[in-house]
Parts: sequence; C-alpha cells; structure tokens
Amino acid sequence: MEQVSPKDRFVTVYGRKPVLEALADDQLAVDKVILAENARGAAAHEILDAARRRGVQVQRATPHRVKVLAGNGRHDQGVLADVVAPKMRTLDAALSGRKLPNSVLVLDGITTPANVGMILRTATAAGIGGIVVPRRGVASIDPLVVKASAGVAFHAPMLRCATAGEAAHDLRSAGYTVIGMDGTSRTTLFDAKIPGRAAFVLGGETDGVSPEVREHVTSWVSIPMAGGVESLNVASAAAVLCFELVRRGR
Repeated sequence: MEQVSPKDRFVTVYGRKPVLEALADDQLAVDKVILAENARGAAAHEILDAARRRGVQVQRATPHRVKVLAGNGRHDQGVLADVVAPKMRTLDAALSGRKLPNSVLVLDGITTPANVGMILRTATAAGIGGIVVPRRGVASIDPLVVKASAGVAFHAPMLRCATAGEAAHDLRSAGYTVIGMDGTSRTTLFDAKIPGRAAFVLGGETDGVSPEVREHVTSWVSIPMAGGVESLNVASAAAVLCFELVRRGR
C-alpha cells in the first residue's frame, strides 16, 4: 500500500490568526494543532480554548520543530494546524482509481503563492478534475496560498507528487495527452482539438515549462494576444484555459 505523507492529506496553516480562523470554521475538519512549548500568555490560551471547544488535539513541540513543520520560520508564531483537505490525494491514487478525471492541470515551477492560490480557486470553480501541485518546484500550500484562493485551497481537487516532470511522465503513461501552454504556438487554445483525456501544463512565471516536462509534451497551444501584449500572467492564462474547457462542456 502506498505510504501517504501528511503533506498529501492536510493543508498546514501557521500563525495565530490563520490557526484561529481554521478552528472557528465549522466546515473545516482540523486534525491537530501543534503549539510551541514556549508559547504562553493570552494568545496561547485563546488557541488552546478554541481547540478544546472543537475537540481538536493539541500537541506541544519545540519552537524549532514548529518552524520545521511549518516550513516558514519567520511567520509561524509558534503554532500550526493541520486542516483536512478532503479532495487532496496523490497523483498515483488518482491514476489508479476507477474514474480518471478528463482534464488535469499540472503546475510546473509556479513559485508565487498568489498565482497558485488563484489557480486553485479558478480551476475548482470551473470543475477541473485534478490540479497537480508538486511538492518540489511549486509554492507550498500555506496561508498565503489559502488566502489567495479565498479558502478554496482547503477543498480543491489537488493531486500531489514529487515533481512536475514525474507528473507529466505518469500522466502520459496513463493515456493522457500532455498539452503545454506556450505563446509562440500557432495553434490557439480555441482552435485546438482536445482529446478525451488531457493534461495541461502551466509553466513558471519566469522560465515557462521546464525541460523535464517539455520532453513529455505532445502538443502546444497559445492564447491569442493583441495590442502588443506578449503574454498573460499564469493565473490569468489558467482562467482562460479553465473556462474554455467549461465552454466545451468538459
């Protein structure tokens, strides 16, 4: 059986305010709160009281351990919470399931949390079946991403794997046509023939689609630009893509 990492089951939020907001939201299932051993005073008591009201387990850990688990030593404020993400699973689990999603997005090198958050919100709103968010090379799913998604990140159909290159390989092996977004392509998104199962790669803000992913891309599409505009922000491009798929009834 595949060993599932906590990072593939939970969205971890850190800092006093995000943790309290998660505990106050009855629609979110909080698995646990981890509080630094040296956390004292009114703020710590407020978190402990909120967790007690929700029946959420509170674990104490060293301040260093909290920083490591949060992945952000400057802003963790000595506390984090693991929030259950019910639609998050590994890419392997999705590809071994009975019903594969028709359309999948693959995030490749997108490092700005605001872009990742907005893509998660847009893709979820458009009903995209899966959004591949690799553990490496893409912004971590943290409070900045959650804020940019307006909380949708907790419920987005995220598919987790190590790298975008691994995702592109596995998706192609599973029968997906891997389509890259590239402004130089003569085939536009609106004219392209899209097969029944397609994975769309969204490249990073500065370097675009990485070489590791390019070797698995079978076709490229562009969004037509006018007025001397060279390209769209990646989150805007994702919105155009997602709702073109909606328009096509996918």
